[in-house]
Amino acid sequence: MSETLTTGKVGTFEYTLEDDTGKVIDSSSGKSPMVYLHGAQNIVPGLEKALEGQAVGGVLDVVVPPEEGYGESSGREPQVVPRREFPKDVNLFVGMGLRAQDSEGKPFVIYISDICGSRVLVTTDHPLAGKNLNFHVEVVGVRDATSDEIAHGHAHGLDGHAHHH
Repeated sequence: MSETLTTGKVGTFEYTLEDDTGKVIDSSSGKSPMVYLHGAQNIVPGLEKALEGQAVGGVLDVVVPPEEGYGESSGREPQVVPRREFPKDVNLFVGMGLRAQDSEGKPFVIYISDICGSRVLVTTDHPLAGKNLNFHVEVVGVRDATSDEIAHGHAHGLDGHAHHH
């Protein structure tokens, strides 16, 4: 009996992510496959749900709606932040996510939506918020998670020994 993706398993998959027009947004082609801890919210919920029960060799096309992906767009306009407010040694780019803190010290992520000279436009909306995510996925590996992976809440590479934070 083959191993299937369930909570506590590490899944490895090749993927292509497209928007609704068929434009490729991201792909593992030419790169390492995606490795994740199933059930630990390491990937968008809609894709994780579709991968549940899949075994090595499973090939699927999944349309993940915004509410099961990066959420709906807030509809709020991006905020302007002067470039000087960011560290000088950081190479900013559109789509980049940065950690920030509110006035009470609570962390959150902001994304750069545009850069206009000395003005950087930021938003709390992920760049893919409000969009369908069209995945083509092939499961290429399933294994038991190590106790360290379960404790840390994420996979430590293909073999369970590469650990990066």
